[in-house]
Amino acid sequence: MKLDRFDIKILEALQEDGRLPTARLAERIGLSASPTWERVKRLEEAGILRGYHADIAADRLPQLTQVLVTVTLESHRAQDFKRFETAVAKASHIVACWAVGGDIDYVLMFAVADVSSYQQAVDETLTADLAVRQYWSYIVTKPIKPFAGLPIGHLLGSVED
Repeated sequence: MKLDRFDIKILEALQEDGRLPTARLAERIGLSASPTWERVKRLEEAGILRGYHADIAADRLPQLTQVLVTVTLESHRAQDFKRFETAVAKASHIVACWAVGGDIDYVLMFAVADVSSYQQAVDETLTADLAVRQYWSYIVTKPIKPFAGLPIGHLLGSVED
């Protein structure tokens, strides 16, 4: 899907405030409401806009421990990757997972109540016949720059009308 400057403005605005009414969004990007609404629907149908979510301040939740975990699998057969990724997708305590290149295969983020909850989650998930060779855990002690959205303008700013 080819994006123009209005699409980019829509993505930036909705990433900042997903509850923005169409009329205000239209005003902000410089189009009327009807074409703005059509563009939003087109972005949704293309799968570029996947949903609208609340930005929860994790550091203000009293019972939250975040743990980053690096994982290396025993082998690199397609079925091993698929089995691991299927198990991760089903684990509610794993809130993010990235396949990466280099010495490790995956980086996961766990969100649990405390360290003992993390250990229980690891025992249930990573030690369950998933061919994990090793994993390393890193407790998040202080979020310095939490994920705040993509820099849409910088990534797509050179898109032409």
